[in-house]
Amino acid sequence: MSDTSLPSSIAPFDKAQILAQALPYIRKFHGKTMVIKYGGNAMTDPALQKAFAEDVVLLKLVGINPVVVHGGGPQIEGLLKRLGKKGEFIQGMRVTDPETMEVVEWVLGGEVQQDIVGLINQAGGKAVGLTGRDGAMIRAQKLKMVDSTDPSKEHDVGQVGDIVSVDPSVVKALQDDAFIPVVSPIGFGENNESYNINADVVAAKLATVLQAEKLMMLTNISGVLDKQGVLMTDLTAKRIDELFADGTISGGMLPKIAGALDAAKSGVNSVHIIDGRVPHVLLLEILTDQAFGTMIRSQ
Repeated sequence: MSDTSLPSSIAPFDKAQILAQALPYIRKFHGKTMVIKYGGNAMTDPALQKAFAEDVVLLKLVGINPVVVHGGGPQIEGLLKRLGKKGEFIQGMRVTDPETMEVVEWVLGGEVQQDIVGLINQAGGKAVGLTGRDGAMIRAQKLKMVDSTDPSKEHDVGQVGDIVSVDPSVVKALQDDAFIPVVSPIGFGENNESYNINADVVAAKLATVLQAEKLMMLTNISGVLDKQGVLMTDLTAKRIDELFADGTISGGMLPKIAGALDAAKSGVNSVHIIDGRVPHVLLLEILTDQAFGTMIRSQ
């Protein structure tokens, strides 16, 4: 996957045909907002990083407004390990004590965010990094995590946040001025304390308040798989409830799917969980009729 460019064997006429086929989608989505959750292999493979940045810049240039929300689990895990600290998860959420919160802020709001901003700028865009503190964007409170099997039991996951409200003013101001917002999933509480918030949840909530046309979630798998490992291309709320109940959807996929479903129910036109290991998957999903991954619908 080192070469993410169009093969040189494509004839000029065929290239023109490919571009022409994208025209209806460019027209349909012009002026619309698309929230992109960026994570997984697409964040760590240099060729995929380059392809992602090029996709985001191209979307902006054709009049679509991309907003990037990023994760950084592997990078956080790597730094914790170097500090001699072991990461702990409960029901797909990272347990975040004060020391871990410092690491999360440094990695997400610093290293990872600035890498993404740099890649987009290098590809010809104008990216601006934000955390939930900027423009008082993401207000949060301590997450009360109820045990999935025993509702009377509650887990203490430390400084993990539950979103209270999202004010998208700063994102809209940047969009209107030709910038590409890159958002780190860190919120703040009423006493100015920091909260680590699941990036999938932030992306879903931001897509809802921005009334986004699409929410795109890049993953390390081809989409949502059934118990036989077969891709499910189209899911409804009812089917998702069944998949939660029988354990098909579990672990780290729980907050991802729950957030995607909330967004679909709250007015985001379509939610797509797509394979971030495919070069230029954003362009393929948005500007062609080829479906990649799983689409989630509210009905």
